[in-house]
Amino acid sequence: MAAEVGARSTGDVRVTGIALNTAHVVPGDLYAALPGANVHGASFAQQALDRGAVAVLTDADGAALVGDTLPTVVVDAPRPCLAGLSATFYGHPSEAFTTLGVTGTQGKTTTTYLAEAALGDRRSAVVGTIGTRIRQTPAPSTLTTPEAPQLQALFAVMREEDVELCAMEVSSHALVQGRVDGFMFDVAVFLNLGRDHLDFHRDLDDYFLAKAALFTPERSRQAVINIDDAHGRRLRDLTPLPVTTFSTDGNPADWRAVNIRPHRLGTDLEVLGPDDFAVDLSVPLPGVFNVSNALAVMAALATAGHDPVELAAGIAASTGVPGRMERVEAGQAFTAIVDYAHKPDAVSAVLTALRPVTAGRLIVVIGAGGDRDHGKRPLMGEIAARHADVVIVTDDNPRTERPAAIRAAVLEGATAGPGVVVEVPGRREAIAHAVAMAHLGDTVVVAGKGHERGQEIEGVVHPFDDREVLVELIGGTS
Repeated sequence: MAAEVGARSTGDVRVTGIALNTAHVVPGDLYAALPGANVHGASFAQQALDRGAVAVLTDADGAALVGDTLPTVVVDAPRPCLAGLSATFYGHPSEAFTTLGVTGTQGKTTTTYLAEAALGDRRSAVVGTIGTRIRQTPAPSTLTTPEAPQLQALFAVMREEDVELCAMEVSSHALVQGRVDGFMFDVAVFLNLGRDHLDFHRDLDDYFLAKAALFTPERSRQAVINIDDAHGRRLRDLTPLPVTTFSTDGNPADWRAVNIRPHRLGTDLEVLGPDDFAVDLSVPLPGVFNVSNALAVMAALATAGHDPVELAAGIAASTGVPGRMERVEAGQAFTAIVDYAHKPDAVSAVLTALRPVTAGRLIVVIGAGGDRDHGKRPLMGEIAARHADVVIVTDDNPRTERPAAIRAAVLEGATAGPGVVVEVPGRREAIAHAVAMAHLGDTVVVAGKGHERGQEIEGVVHPFDDREVLVELIGGTS
């Protein structure tokens, strides 16, 4: 193994797996001890040994910490070589199926789920924010884009299950940290780019360049790009990959959405493609942004060789995406929606999509996450108050911050808009307030947490699911 990564080794053992976190180590594993922001992973070598690790991959500093505890493979930069080593260890499993890498500030989860639906009964897998599914069966995973050892292990399971396509969310963090190195995506998809993760990236341009790294010959074979987005047009001109473009906004592109007809349950439209191709498409999710997500799937999977007529039928049959414009039905007279929108562009997209199909008042419950980009909080409040009739500002995941301080920042922006603004501490109480005031024709949107089943407060994750709370509260008022 040392020879495979150009390293020196202090021993020769048989390795049967790779783990990056000591909690995931099982007997026979190589423990990848990487330098961290505060603590070196090699500091936990004894824990890895106690759990059955047989060797360590680390750098010179880490080797000094490991000492004689375990046989050690030493490289100058362990993280960059970890992905390739993981792929080699599992026999490059992603070569057995088509890989679709989807990146963008919003819409990644919906796009991967629509890709799964588009293939119908074919064998497919999804990796992303909500987790991993292999042929409809959940598989354990962490992070939007798992670390390389776990990702390659999942790919190996997909190969065993004869998967034909893996549609995968690719985060900017994953690209910067090299989690998706060591293999090639068959098709890379760019959806959009807006303000997000500025607690990780220096600025928006740094964020864009991280995303653009997916569209290089080292990582992908073909590109599918949304040219309605200014960053997409920049990427189209920047990438050396073969490019297929798509547009829902009338821009000249290889794939276009025309005759778009929104309705309460979704959108009907016509898709125009290369060589005078045309097909009717029904997207069972509200919002033009979901039309864009569906068109991205059509363009990407057609580029990968699938029949676009069959793809359109599969998308139309989709049952939706957990926590993404998800309708909650509990016998109420009004429309109730739960969505993951937790950044300015996403809040705007959701509310502008629901505004024209809401006969009565548009009521939004909104907050902002703690320990994240502070600058987006007043922006989210301002957008909510501009588009909604009633804005109920509450708590999201405060994490280690004071909830009242976060609400104050959201309220600062919200008070500038024309909507009625109410502060209700406590997320359950805020949702109850929205349910109590909603009538026939109104739409209640609970934004921010989507599919999440917990609320993080002072380091403790308390059980909390917006969908379940809505159902319970609506039942209590009926």
